[in-house]
Amino acid sequence: MDLSSDKIQKILSKYKFRDVAIEELQKFHRIFPEMIPSTGTYTFTDSTQKDLLKLIGNLPVQYEGRTYNFPVQLWLLDSFPFTPPICLLRPTANMVIREGKHVDARGRIFLPGLQNWDYPKSSVVSLLKEMTAKFEEDPPLSSKAPAESQNPQDLLNFVTNLQINDSGSRHQGKKGNKVSVIGGGDLGMASVMSIISKCKVEKLAFIDVADSSTRGGSTDLEIFSLPNVEVFRDLSASAGSRVIVVTANAWSGEQSYVSVVQTNVDMYRGLIPHLARLSPDAVMIIASQPVDIMAHVAWRQSGLPPTRVIGAGCNLDSERLSHILDINLNTHKQAWVIGELSDNKIPVMSNTRLSLGGQSDIASGSSSTKPVLDRAFEMMKNRGQRSWSVGLSMADITNSILTDKNKVHSVSTLAQGWCGIGAEVFLSLPCSMGSSGSTRLAGVSLGPEEDAKLRASVASLSNLMGQLKM
Repeated sequence: MDLSSDKIQKILSKYKFRDVAIEELQKFHRIFPEMIPSTGTYTFTDSTQKDLLKLIGNLPVQYEGRTYNFPVQLWLLDSFPFTPPICLLRPTANMVIREGKHVDARGRIFLPGLQNWDYPKSSVVSLLKEMTAKFEEDPPLSSKAPAESQNPQDLLNFVTNLQINDSGSRHQGKKGNKVSVIGGGDLGMASVMSIISKCKVEKLAFIDVADSSTRGGSTDLEIFSLPNVEVFRDLSASAGSRVIVVTANAWSGEQSYVSVVQTNVDMYRGLIPHLARLSPDAVMIIASQPVDIMAHVAWRQSGLPPTRVIGAGCNLDSERLSHILDINLNTHKQAWVIGELSDNKIPVMSNTRLSLGGQSDIASGSSSTKPVLDRAFEMMKNRGQRSWSVGLSMADITNSILTDKNKVHSVSTLAQGWCGIGAEVFLSLPCSMGSSGSTRLAGVSLGPEEDAKLRASVASLSNLMGQLKM
């Protein structure tokens, strides 16, 4: 495979696992030499863009004794091969997409191999072989014959297909207010009750997953039913959600902390890709522990842009801090707790008074604000994060998304590039939350003590992520 062009080399230089990616591509070329590497700009569903490497070619498929060449393209994310490619059909002008079990109306391909991607067990070679097998069972494209040569039944089927797709497109433009909460137990129940109380939802699907150690909390909710709330055991009930709240944990009895966290990562492998496929336009809010790590894991496994996968993070602490500053210390300014959800978290304050409702930004650290923040932070001590309080926090974030409120929350998000952070880590940062997900506020200069805490968290989280089997 020729990867020597300047364009390809420039893109590859930005890949996190460049050498491993090249090795994987060379193996792939020996089996599928007709697939050509190229570069392009991929546009995610939230309109953000990224320059990526892609593979383009025709996939030969046998169907009813004949061979058909189905044009496909595979976009390789910059964390490839540890994350699966985004697979798309690219029909020519005389082809029609046949929406089915493995292909949606826009031509995006969904396969078990993508949902359960686990490098090095998974590879692009095995993925294309699986794709071939599925397409032989149910071809995803059909020819668009000239109108004068079509028989009436074919024409009727073709028009019907167009009407279905057109309806689907219009429906996508109109976002419903469906919310799904994944994981039973106290936190799942608290999230359900809080969201139903605070948010206007058309339907709330409460899904009690079998692999979670917190399952079973939904039984009473089935007995004492609530309006617009339904209890399920199957992830397929989450399809079409606008917000997905994940509270499931799968703690093991292992002694090592890394091993304990790994059980959650393994459980997520069976949850997150499936949830993302069923609701490709949803915003995911992660509450599983440790939240900064699990939000990072969910982002990697989902294939969604980082603006639409966040962790609950320090939002609860931030709301408490703002309340103390406003009521007890009479500052009337919004504040946030940022960084890792640990002893290294840091309080920061907004430049804007709460009553003015102006555009929020973070005030630069100063000798005048630090004593006030330290005093408020001290007053927050010994306030634990109980299930119902975290549930209320989740409902507040959910409401900002459903109403496109653009309220600033401190949520765990991709921190790379903020305040000079070079590593790929998730930390709580002030983000404006709306219908398209999160938008980070600009970074500021922190004091030496606060900056040291932030760097220590980056190192700690990076180290733990490096020990996990993704």
